[in-house]
Amino acid sequence: MRKSFDLYFVSSNSHKYKEAKSILDSFGIRLGFFKLNLEEIQSNSLKEIAENKANDAFSKCKKPIIIEDDGLFINSLNGFPGPYSSYIFKTIGNKGILKLVSSKRNAKFVSIITYCDKKTLKTFDAKLDGTISKSQKGKGWGYDPIFIPKNSRKTFAEINHKNELSHRFKALKRFSSWYLRKMESNDR
Repeated sequence: MRKSFDLYFVSSNSHKYKEAKSILDSFGIRLGFFKLNLEEIQSNSLKEIAENKANDAFSKCKKPIIIEDDGLFINSLNGFPGPYSSYIFKTIGNKGILKLVSSKRNAKFVSIITYCDKKTLKTFDAKLDGTISKSQKGKGWGYDPIFIPKNSRKTFAEINHKNELSHRFKALKRFSSWYLRKMESNDR
């Protein structure tokens, strides 16, 4: 009998899980949700934060997992909020970010997907360039109402096909290619 999930997405953020599930479903990977507040170390490295979270998640879940950490890096703010994006969002929100941004509005979103099982810790990253809007637009979560991806006039919150172009999609696509090859080689 086949297990119901291939692996678990560990996070306290159900929005991230829903996006990841939708994306991984398209690659034929069944994703379960293990809701958990993970230890988040303070670091200037998203990769270091993600790997620490993945080890913490696996130690509690005891099954193959992925976690996602991401950051919004605004050029005119020297990459701020970067790896502190979650804390900054909770502290000052989109309105606070909009007050900080100058006329130079270039930014990028970076996503790190980290897989962990008993033997493997592997990271996949992707970035998406864009700009910060002048006001919040659309109904979305996190920074989606203020981030406009490159070659678009709309924020992530206004785009219906976000899961087909986002930084998270790109990182999950890289992860999926690796994971499906790994599963195929384990079946031999």
